[in-house]
Formats: sequence, C-alpha cells, structure tokens
Amino acid sequence: MPTLLIVHHTPSPNCQAMFEAVVSGATTPEIEGVRVVRRAALSATASDVLAADGYLLGTPANLGYMSGALKHFFDQVYYPCLDETRGRPFGYYVHGGSDVTGAVRAIEALTTGLGWRRAADAVTVTGEPGKAGVQACWELGATVAAGLMAEA
Repeated sequence: MPTLLIVHHTPSPNCQAMFEAVVSGATTPEIEGVRVVRRAALSATASDVLAADGYLLGTPANLGYMSGALKHFFDQVYYPCLDETRGRPFGYYVHGGSDVTGAVRAIEALTTGLGWRRAADAVTVTGEPGKAGVQACWELGATVAAGLMAEA
C-alpha cells in the first residue's frame, strides 16, 4: 500500500484550514489503498520520508521564506534521503500574509535538489484562504493521493 506523507507547519487558523482541506482531499473515500501519514515539520524524520511514496508539504511564508520548522525538516532529511527518494511525487501549499514568493522559491529549490517530481500545481494563498483556497487545497491532497493510488 503506498504511503503519502504530509509534512506541515500549522501555526495559524489560516494554515490549519489549508492543512485540514489537504488531509480531507487525500483521505476522500474515492481514494482507496493509500495510507496517509501526517507529521508536524519539527517531528518528521528521514525514516518517515524514506517510508513514504509521495509527499505533501505545507508552510506559512515567514519574513519572505518558508517557516523555520519546514526548513528544519529539509535540513534533517536532505542528505539521508537524497539518493533514495529521487523521482517521488510531491505537492505543496503555502500561506502568507502578503507575499509567498521566497517560500515558493525555497521549496522549489530544495525539492529540485532532492529530485522529487511535482505531481500537482502548488497552492499559494495570501490572506484568508476563502472558499477557493480551501477547495484548491482539497484538490491538491486528492490529486497527489490519487496519483499514488494509480501507481500502486
């Protein structure tokens, strides 16, 4: 059974709403045979990454960059997972107060370095997520999970 690892940092109600929508999409009843594992960015390990077949990442944009928690996650897993996870699918979402450009750039650079394959367009939201932002997060979760289901 393929495993989808959701690594997130959810320090605000807006990030929480986006995270919950991603989880809801990934665990919708139409998607069968995919195990969904959720880990806070500060507790996710290289073992979690190696045991998963695909990834969803979530972070706020803080001071023009991804959260320190998600950066810590990448610092911990980058080299231990570099060779073993190439080609695995991933997606991500970013929430910012006014700008997410730096966070997006950092995630793109790190996942490119890891050799991960983007399985869905990123979801970026500034301000309150609103109905469209929440729906986009649901679709992100469902798309990445459905891709793992199809590959099984």
